[in-house]
Amino acid sequence: MISTARPPLILSVTGTGEALAARLSETLDGELSTDRPVADPLRRAFAADRPIVLVGAAGIAIRVLAPLVADKQSEPPVVVVAEDGSAVVPLLGGHRGANDLARSIGIALGVPAAITTASDVRFGIALDDPPLGWTLANPADHKTAARALLDGASARIDGHLPWLLGTAVPLAPDGALALVSTVMAESGGPDRLIYHPRALALGVGCERGCDPEELWSLVQSTLSEIGLAPQAIACVVSIDVKMDEPAVHAVAERLGVPARFFDAATLEAETPRLANPSLVVFREVGCHGVSEGAALAAVGATGQLMVEKRRSARATCAIGAADTPLDMAETGRKRGSVSVVGLGPGSAEWRTPEADSLILAADDLVAYGLYLDLAADLGATGHPHRFDLGEEEARARAALELAAEGRQVALISSGDPGIYAMATLVFELLDRTPNDAWRRIEVRVAPGISAIQAAAARIGAPIGHDFCTISLSDLLTPWEAIETRIQAAAAGDFVVAFYNPVSRRRRTQLHAAKAILLRHRPGDTPVVLARSLGRPEERLQTVTLAELDPETVDMLTLVLVGSSATRRVARGDGGVWVYTPRGYAGKAGSAIGHGPDRPDTRETGAG
Repeated sequence: MISTARPPLILSVTGTGEALAARLSETLDGELSTDRPVADPLRRAFAADRPIVLVGAAGIAIRVLAPLVADKQSEPPVVVVAEDGSAVVPLLGGHRGANDLARSIGIALGVPAAITTASDVRFGIALDDPPLGWTLANPADHKTAARALLDGASARIDGHLPWLLGTAVPLAPDGALALVSTVMAESGGPDRLIYHPRALALGVGCERGCDPEELWSLVQSTLSEIGLAPQAIACVVSIDVKMDEPAVHAVAERLGVPARFFDAATLEAETPRLANPSLVVFREVGCHGVSEGAALAAVGATGQLMVEKRRSARATCAIGAADTPLDMAETGRKRGSVSVVGLGPGSAEWRTPEADSLILAADDLVAYGLYLDLAADLGATGHPHRFDLGEEEARARAALELAAEGRQVALISSGDPGIYAMATLVFELLDRTPNDAWRRIEVRVAPGISAIQAAAARIGAPIGHDFCTISLSDLLTPWEAIETRIQAAAAGDFVVAFYNPVSRRRRTQLHAAKAILLRHRPGDTPVVLARSLGRPEERLQTVTLAELDPETVDMLTLVLVGSSATRRVARGDGGVWVYTPRGYAGKAGSAIGHGPDRPDTRETGAG
C-alpha cells in the first residue's frame, strides 16, 4: 500500500474507468468518488488542497481547474491516469507531491510516469521539494539555480545533505552553486540554496496561565540572539502537565510545528545532562528541569543542549540539537483530542467540510455502528470502535480514554452533537470525573445540521419565528419536568419540535403532548412528521394537530408542531409548504397584503 500525506480523492470521468479508479483507491489508500459529472467534486477537492487522481482525459481536468490555478507553491497535486492505465501524467503540483504520486501510480500499473518537470527528469530530484524533515529557506532562488544546473553548471554541498547522494545532480568540490545545510538563519541567493534540517527541539516551560505573548517573545529573542533559523525547529516540547497550556500551543502554532510532551520521570532521567538543574522545579513538578529536560529528551542520547535555559518573568526556553531531522512519530506524546462530530441527518450533502476533515484526520472513530456506516463513504482510515445503541456513556468514556493516550479521536454523532447528543455527555463526564489526563486533552465540537433544521428546510420555513425543542424521552428527565415544559411552550405559542417522540415502550407521551397543545392552539395547526431525513427512506408528511395520530409515529420521526400563526401554502404539485410568519405584513411600508384567509390576528412577532 502506498502512503500519501493526505488520502487523495480518486475520480473517474466515465463508468469505463471505474474499475481502475477503485484499484487505485486501494493502492493509494484514498477515497473513491463515484459522483458524476466530476467537475464539482474536482473543484471542491482542489479548493480544499487535497491530492487528486483523475481517471480520464487530461483536457477535462484542465478545463475544470484552469480558473482555480493561481500559484504553483500552493496548488495541490493533480495526477491524470488514462482509462486503460497506459499513461500517468502529473498535471499540477509537481513539486508538491504530484511527481512522487505519479511515480507510485506508474510503479503500481507497470508504466513510466510522464514527468515533464525539467529538473526532475534530468536530476531525478526536485531541489525545491526536499524530503520530509528539510526546508528550503529561499525557494524564490530555486528557478535561477535550477536553470544554471540545467545549462551545465555544477553544485557543491556545504554541510550534510544525504538525500542528494546518488542523484544525478552534477556535484563538484568547486561547484558554482552552493547547496547548504545549516540550522543557522541565512538568506542565501541564486547561487546559494539554503536547506534547514528540522533537527532542533524547542523546550519550553511556563507558569500556569502565562501570557502567550510573553513566551513567544522569549522564544523570538532567543532565536534571534543565537542566529538560529525558525525553520530548523522541529517541535515545541514540554512536560505533560502543560499539555493544555495555551502559551505552549500558541508558540507551536506560530512556528508551524507540532507540540510534544514528556512525563516527569522521562525529564528527570535527563538531570545529569542539564546545565541548570533546579530543586525548586523538582519540588513543583517532579523533575529538575522542564525546558532543558524536554529539549534533551526530544533530541535523544546522541543530541546535545545547544542553548541553555533562558528565562523571562513567567517562562523559560532551551534548545536541543540532533544530528539529523527529528522523527515526530518517535518524539514525546501528542496532546490527545476528542472531536465530537455531527454527521447531520446522514447524507453526504448535509455533512459539513469540518466534519469530513475531522473524521479523516482521526486516529480512532468512536460511534454507534450505524453512524460509522453513514460516514463510510469518506474512506477514513481511523480505527473504528463500534458501540450498540444505548451505550452512550461507554462511547464517551472510550473516546476520552483514547485521547488521554495521545490519540486524535472523532466521537461521531448524528444530527448536531450538541442537541440531545454526545457533546453534553462528554462535558458532563469531564465535569464529574476527577481525571487529570482527561482534563488535559483538547475537546472541540463540530456542529451538524440538526433534525429540526433539516425538517424545516424540507417543508419550507416553519421555524421562521420563535421555536423550541423538547425531548419526550423520560429516561433521563422525569415526565413531570417534560410536561411542565410542554405546557410552557404551549402557553407561549412556540413552534415545538418533539425529539424522541415515542419508543417501543413509551407510547403515551406524544398523546399527552397533543392534548396539552390542543388546549392552546387551533386543531388545524400544521404538524410536520419528518422521518429519516437525508436518507433513502426519507418520508415527509403534513397533518393537522387534530389529525395527528401518535400511533403512526416511530422513534426515527421528528414531530414539528406549528404555532397558532403557522400556515400552509398550497404547491402546484399538490403538496404544501409550511411557514411561520414573522410579522412583515404588519410592518410599516410593507407590500405584503392580508388576503381573506390571512387575518392580521394570525400574524405575530416583530419584523
